[in-house]
Amino acid sequence: MSLKIFTLCVCLALSLNTTLFAQKGYTQYVNPLIGTASHGHTYPGATRPFGMVQLSPDTGNDGWDWCSGYHYSDSSIVGFSHTHLSGTGIGDMGDILIMPVVGKLMLREGDKKNPDTGYRCRFSHKRETARPGYYSAFLEDYNIQAELTATERCGFHRYQFPASDNAYFIIDLQHGLGWDKPTETYLKIESDTVIVGYRKSSGWAKKQEVYFVLKSSIPISKFFLYNEDANIPDAKEVTGKAVKSVCYIKADRPQTLLLKVGISATSIDGARLNLDKEIPNWDFDRVREDTERSWENELSKIRVESSDPALKETFYTSMYHAFLAPTLYNDVDGSYRGPDGKIHRDTTFNNMTTFSLWDTFRAAHPLYTIVQTKRIHDMAASMMAFYSESGLLPEWSLMANETNTMIGYHAVPVLFDAYNKGLIEKPEEVYVAMKKSAQQKRFGIEYIDKYGYVPGDLVTESTSKTLEYAYDDWCIAGMAKALGHEEDYSYYSKRAQNYKNVFDPSVGFMRGRLSDGGWRSPFAPNKAEHRKGDFTEGNSWQYSWFVPHNVPDLINLMGGAERFVERLDSLFSTSSDVGTEASPDVSGLIGQYAHGNEPSHHIAYLFAMAGYPEKTQEILNRIMTTLYSNKTDGLCGNEDCGQMSAWFVLSALGFYPVNPASGQYIFGRPFFQEAQIPLNNGKTFVIKTKNLTSDSIYIRSVTLNGKSWNKGYINHSDIINGGELVFEMSNSPNKH
Repeated sequence: MSLKIFTLCVCLALSLNTTLFAQKGYTQYVNPLIGTASHGHTYPGATRPFGMVQLSPDTGNDGWDWCSGYHYSDSSIVGFSHTHLSGTGIGDMGDILIMPVVGKLMLREGDKKNPDTGYRCRFSHKRETARPGYYSAFLEDYNIQAELTATERCGFHRYQFPASDNAYFIIDLQHGLGWDKPTETYLKIESDTVIVGYRKSSGWAKKQEVYFVLKSSIPISKFFLYNEDANIPDAKEVTGKAVKSVCYIKADRPQTLLLKVGISATSIDGARLNLDKEIPNWDFDRVREDTERSWENELSKIRVESSDPALKETFYTSMYHAFLAPTLYNDVDGSYRGPDGKIHRDTTFNNMTTFSLWDTFRAAHPLYTIVQTKRIHDMAASMMAFYSESGLLPEWSLMANETNTMIGYHAVPVLFDAYNKGLIEKPEEVYVAMKKSAQQKRFGIEYIDKYGYVPGDLVTESTSKTLEYAYDDWCIAGMAKALGHEEDYSYYSKRAQNYKNVFDPSVGFMRGRLSDGGWRSPFAPNKAEHRKGDFTEGNSWQYSWFVPHNVPDLINLMGGAERFVERLDSLFSTSSDVGTEASPDVSGLIGQYAHGNEPSHHIAYLFAMAGYPEKTQEILNRIMTTLYSNKTDGLCGNEDCGQMSAWFVLSALGFYPVNPASGQYIFGRPFFQEAQIPLNNGKTFVIKTKNLTSDSIYIRSVTLNGKSWNKGYINHSDIINGGELVFEMSNSPNKH
């Protein structure tokens, strides 16, 4: 068979196979390529829900828009690595890169402008497929069809090689993404089908360790080991800073090469255990189908009906993205690496990492309390394990490291919300951990008792910190009240009111305040400065609305409901100029509203809380239809480990948790004719929408279980108890 005929047959068979594979259930509505263009920072590769392995192509490491390792604007692939971050604003990971090659030996990745300078290979999106748990691309320069799938802790590669005298694959342990650089790497050829090793690195997470075991379906006919591109003659193992291996296979005729790779944060033995347990055989298609079923199970937790297939694709891809993180971090025997650097073993929970809490406390974790209740135990237990091993609850934890990225102590609202919903064990221990976070002597927290705010001349991002600490303290006060700690309740309730101390009534905005009691001057509410000034990734226009625990008082501070709504109107209509020093995260702008970043996410719902629900419905319609889509650039900002997508999921259902720990969801407007949520308790919550058209964006009436519902919100208990929520829509707003 000629090479051209072979290639054509492979491609046709693959096309037919993946087409059949895609036409099933809810997975057919997921497109992992959404968010891979523009600033979404998502990856398209294979993973399981909340899985440890994210086996995905790496196309570049060129800056901020390559934080996931992949950007849709690229036309060449450098290889397939096993760990990736979804939608973050900092790049890391990219561990254990594998690249199949045909032709001359090349050790370096090569240049995008001229891929022939290395093993980098051209590809076309026309011959690329991304589905939940599956990815494929045709490597044009090598005539190799690459396919990827994954279990929770293992990656599974399938490469269709043409006949060649020089067929090989590279294992590159130098490769990393973003800030990540290797500190020590190791490879050992155990046999002609087994290779083991590890990659230790420093990046966003300062101390990372990934161990692996690779098994090949075809014996390696010859191999070469390198360190920093220098060959180590006759070696079967090598340790160095940038170790690589070139492994040749016999391909005197077209060959199908299967590679199974187990990874672990604990040891090579842990990786071997994971691999032997999760992929005991060589059936790639079975693993792929099992992974698809795992996604089908997760996606079926919300079942929507709509005449708009693009809306369904955006919705189910949003669910998919919301279920990528936090990520599994323990071996199959319960072993994991703690932030103390020690190996711990606990079989009572699955240890998890990648807690992007500044983002996900707002909507992702409340969503999990509805549709991922079994995993709440793992998430909470992981946070408490992190506390016991490091002394503090996580803030932005990654690979057993605290990155100290972003502000606040937002494990607190996540745990308080879970406690309020009956999903927390040992609440007294959780409460002690919460207080420990609130009593740190750093990040401006040490000034709260003295000043009642974080002084802007002593600490950067002071006003944002004051506001977010106040919210977290409200959560601690609520926990104290529930557990009978009255003195603590009084103390933290007072701290929860510190937002008042940075509100300047003379300008009507939250404003930087100095240690002498004076206000920051000059003051420009639209000015945003990246990681300096008084606000975090934003400005006063965006942060002045962050009092989610006491919106009525915020309304009063701003002069009452009418004045409050006028200011909200101005937020969405004023110039979008945020200055020349703004963070790139300040994106998705409508006026000064920045949907591409999390501080704005609750703001649209404040109209309704001020008595103007029609304005919430109008602006939600604009956000949902202009700032999300089923295209590759369908996210207006970083996905941020599920938060951007969780916002869409909840908003599409018709409600949102303005106060994420209150158990209360404010009505917006629904976007589906019907949605069913099968609950873990065996009940089902159904949302039906009558008279839903593109023009009927206003809620005329609401009933719950057949009775008129005059509240502008629904409680978590109303959902969990099951029942039927019915919205009747209109093309004109209700009059006040």
